[in-house]
Amino acid sequence: MSAAAEPAPADQPRSFDDERTLLVKVFGKDRPGITTGLFATLGEFGVEVIDIEQLVTRGRITLCALVTPPAGGSADAEGALRVTVHRWAEEQRLQAEIISGTGDNRPRREGRSHVTVLGHPLTATAVSALTARITEAGGNIDRVFRLAKYPVVAVELAVSGVATERLRTELVAEATAQRVDIAVVEAGLHRRAKRLVVMDVDSTLIQDEVIELFAAHAGCEQKVAEVTAAAMRGELDFAESLRARVALLAGLDASVTEKVRAEVQYTPGARTLIRTLQRLGYQVAIVSGGFTQVTDHLVEQLGLDFAAANTLEVVDGRFTGRVTGEIVDRAGKARWLRRFAEQAKVPLEQTVAIGDGANDLDMLNAAGLGVAFNAKPVVREAADTAVNVPFLDTVLYLLGITREEVEAADALDGTPTE
Repeated sequence: MSAAAEPAPADQPRSFDDERTLLVKVFGKDRPGITTGLFATLGEFGVEVIDIEQLVTRGRITLCALVTPPAGGSADAEGALRVTVHRWAEEQRLQAEIISGTGDNRPRREGRSHVTVLGHPLTATAVSALTARITEAGGNIDRVFRLAKYPVVAVELAVSGVATERLRTELVAEATAQRVDIAVVEAGLHRRAKRLVVMDVDSTLIQDEVIELFAAHAGCEQKVAEVTAAAMRGELDFAESLRARVALLAGLDASVTEKVRAEVQYTPGARTLIRTLQRLGYQVAIVSGGFTQVTDHLVEQLGLDFAAANTLEVVDGRFTGRVTGEIVDRAGKARWLRRFAEQAKVPLEQTVAIGDGANDLDMLNAAGLGVAFNAKPVVREAADTAVNVPFLDTVLYLLGITREEVEAADALDGTPTE
C-alpha cells in the first residue's frame, strides 16, 4: 500500500504496517506551547497522527510524533514538511530530527508484565543488573516511567516477551543482591479493577506489638517479647504461643485498654495508604493475631470495611488470661481473607495481602498479591514481593499509583500527605 492509498472505511481498523511513515523527534528546553506548535506545523501538510510520546526530564523535553507523509505523498511535499519543521524548531531553539520508515511501532510480544522497582536509593548499578536479567530472560522493555521520587524512588517498567512467573523468578534474586525491592505482576485489565486489601496490624499497620503494650502494664513485657519474637520467626506454633503470652496478663485491670490505644503508633504512610485506597473505591480490612480491644478502635479511626482479631476475656473488669472465640492464627488469617473477599464480592485473585510475620504466610500465599512488609526472611522468600523500606504507602506504587496522584488527591481536600 502506498502513502497515497485510500483510507480504510470508518468501520474498519486502519493498518499502517505497509505504509511509509515519518518519525518526527523534537528535543530541547521545555516550555509551554511546544506540543501545540509542532502539531500546528505538521497540520499544514495534512498528515495523520499515528502515535505520540512525550517525556520531560529536568526541564528537557523529548517529543516524538509518528505520522503519515503529507497528503498526496509527493517528494516535494515531504521535502517542504522537513524544511518547515526544522525552521520552526530553530525558531523555538529546539533540535529536530525526521526519520523515514515503514509501519507503526512493533506490537508488544506475548508475556506482558509490569515490573515495579523501589530503591532507597536506586543506583545505576541496580538498574543495570535488573535490566540485564530482563534481556537474558528474553524480555523487552517497552516503556519506563517514574512513579515516585520520595520517600523512595519508584519506577515501573512495561516488559513483554517473557512469562510473568519466569520474569519474577529471574528478578527477585537479583533485586535481593542489589538491595532494592521489586514487584512483578501480569499486565491486564485486572490491575485496574477495584480490589480488597487485607493487612496485618502489629508491625505492619502499626509500629507496635499490641500484646507487648499490654504486657508493659502487667510488668511482664520482656517475657512476652521473647515468645512473640520466636513465634514471628516461625519457631513456635502461634496459637500455643498466644495462649502462653495471654496467660501472663491474668489479673490486669481491663481499663488499661484506653492507655494502650493511646500508645499505638501508626506506621509512616499508613493513613495515606488507607485514605488513597478508599478514594479509589478499594475495600480495606485488617486481620490480626492481636486483640479486638485495639483493632475495634482502629476500625473506627480509619473507617475500615472489615476486621478480625482475637478477644481478651474480661471477667469483673479484669483480664482472665484467656482469649474467647475463634483464634486468629496463621491458618485463621487466610480463612478471614477468603471470608472478607466473599463479603466484598471480590475474586480472590483481586485481593492484596500485606504482612510481616510467619503467621501471615498463609494469607500472603492465598491472596492475588502477597506483600511482605519489612518482614522476616522466611516471609520475604515466600511472598510475591517484598517492601523493605519503613513507609507503608509505598505499597501504592506496586499497584501502579503515582506519588503525584496521591498528593494531588490530598491537595483537593486539604489533607496533608504523610
